[in-house]
Amino acid sequence: MGTEIERKFLLQSDAWRAEVRDSVRLVQGYLARGERSAIRVRIKGEMAELNIKQALDGIHRLEYEYEIPLGDAREMLDRVALRPLIEKTRHHVVQAEHLWEIDEFDGENQGLILAEIELSSADEDFERPPWLGEEVSHDRRYYNSNLILLPFKQW
Repeated sequence: MGTEIERKFLLQSDAWRAEVRDSVRLVQGYLARGERSAIRVRIKGEMAELNIKQALDGIHRLEYEYEIPLGDAREMLDRVALRPLIEKTRHHVVQAEHLWEIDEFDGENQGLILAEIELSSADEDFERPPWLGEEVSHDRRYYNSNLILLPFKQW
């Protein structure tokens, strides 16, 4: 079992783009989602994974992640996953010893860009890059599992 401690932020500028180390295309779909937990399948480049998360609060989640065959993931996305799928490009930016994952959404969530940072503890200090905007960790609208219920384009 793993516990994920993650904080989410909006961005106040595109200055982060000059610092991108690498990017990967992600397509994910939710096989099931409840009030506090979700099961998703994700294709990340040429690999696939099954992920189970249970939200404990806005920044703490129990997380279980398993690599699965790419063909199985494609079939689950095509035949089982709830709609719409989450489509995004994940950009990696390193700032002061922390890895930022910046998700640029496409499809029904096009226009939404979120920055996420994983921390080792909820009170861990981190340097706020100048491009970082408002924190939305506790705003459930920004959870990927909720973006299938009310996509960003409908806000």
